[in-house]
Amino acid sequence: MLVLILLIVQLQYRLWLGDGSVKQVNEYQQRLDRLKVEAKEKKERNDALYAEVLDLRKGKEAIEERARYELGMIKENETFFQVIE
Repeated sequence: MLVLILLIVQLQYRLWLGDGSVKQVNEYQQRLDRLKVEAKEKKERNDALYAEVLDLRKGKEAIEERARYELGMIKENETFFQVIE
């Protein structure tokens, strides 16, 4: 009877406090969920960057658009109007 009780105590200890316990499994699951979210965000960012690279490789339109919005460049013989509100 004593051996059976000791066996049950040991199994309960491993279940609640030992390696692979319920607490540890829950922590690993939370970490996995966070990593999945991070991986999804990074994949979306990579997809957007890849699409931008393809646009830049295809033609001058994407380069011109970036030059206009990021560098404030205008074409020759073009008039620039700035509206201040």
